[in-house]
Amino acid sequence: MDNNKIEQYGDELYEAFVARRAVPPLLSREPEITIEDAYRIQQRFVARRLEAGETVVGKKIGATSKPVQDFLGVYQPDFGILTSGMVYQEGDTIDLGELIQPKAEAELAFVLKHDLKGPGITAMDVIRATDYVLPCFEIVDSRITDWQIKIQDTVADNASCGVYVLGKTKGDPRKLDLSLAGMVLEKNGELFSTGVGAAVQGSPANAVAWLANTLGELGIPFKAGEVILSGSQSALVPVVDGDELVCTVGGLGSCRVKFSGRSAA
Repeated sequence: MDNNKIEQYGDELYEAFVARRAVPPLLSREPEITIEDAYRIQQRFVARRLEAGETVVGKKIGATSKPVQDFLGVYQPDFGILTSGMVYQEGDTIDLGELIQPKAEAELAFVLKHDLKGPGITAMDVIRATDYVLPCFEIVDSRITDWQIKIQDTVADNASCGVYVLGKTKGDPRKLDLSLAGMVLEKNGELFSTGVGAAVQGSPANAVAWLANTLGELGIPFKAGEVILSGSQSALVPVVDGDELVCTVGGLGSCRVKFSGRSAA
């Protein structure tokens, strides 16, 4: 795909983000689009956000667990860039009017104390480079109409990044079994789903190592202080006005988030 089309689709996704509207799937209009093309479009989309004043604060891994892969119809992980405009803290209420067609997923966030650059990174390297882990929610959002996405669409759309919410309880990954730590997700006080860290590439640390190596091959490092979202341990949760979600990770703690308003879609 030539640079003009890369910029065209990256700009289209950015404008859809600003206007809070969805656009037709890219793959339906460009059947020959490759994963490499999609990441170039993502870079353009993110660059527009940075030009508007946001900064890079981390990275995210997407489509790591089977429930999410089944929903999206994609069967390989992807990644996106986290920016300063996506950040919420526990106790905040998310205005759904700022999103198009949001869905929540519960996962672990890694906050780094050292830079990390692949290739050759192992899960143990990730653990050593991590300052602490937190329970969190990622609220994914698609700029593609009705979530009609294939892997190329979600990659181009910055891995369907919406916003994310970090819990307040910090855990030392050296003292937690990240593979076996169970996660319970409640919606409006009722059990919605249960999960375990092993559902994410065998361990959330494995998923983070995969991303460090994937980005390392592109010359992109993890930097100290960045937040790395390791991938969903839950099914995707539709959210509407008044909903409250709580995810609790065994041995770590919980993260709570509320929603208000009406999404654009």
